[in-house]
Amino acid sequence: MSDSERLAKVAWIVEAAQERKVEDLVCLDVRAISSFADTFIVATGTSDRHVRSIADAVEAALKAHADPPMGVEGYDEGRWVLVDCGDAIVHIFQPEIRDHYDLERLWSDAPALELEATPLSVGT
Repeated sequence: MSDSERLAKVAWIVEAAQERKVEDLVCLDVRAISSFADTFIVATGTSDRHVRSIADAVEAALKAHADPPMGVEGYDEGRWVLVDCGDAIVHIFQPEIRDHYDLERLWSDAPALELEATPLSVGT
């Protein structure tokens, strides 16, 4: 996958999450330090319902681009949902779970991806 294709995929994942009012979204470029993924997308939802809603939106966006997720873990509890997108891994946490695991600290050697702000659709 080319770098532009990778960034485009990250952009539609981010846009889908933003449409569901995600909080504290961070994208990390883990290519240099991970053998199993290129990008980590870390986000916060405010409740189990909100976390699942964000995961649903990400999954729908992937399917709409003919790139369905390889797997989804933690959906039933909705405290930490992991969406395995192959080259990108999406982590959606409730705030206290995100604070506890602190993935940004664990992966602090990974630079953040600076994506252009994606405008939300009118009416959301």
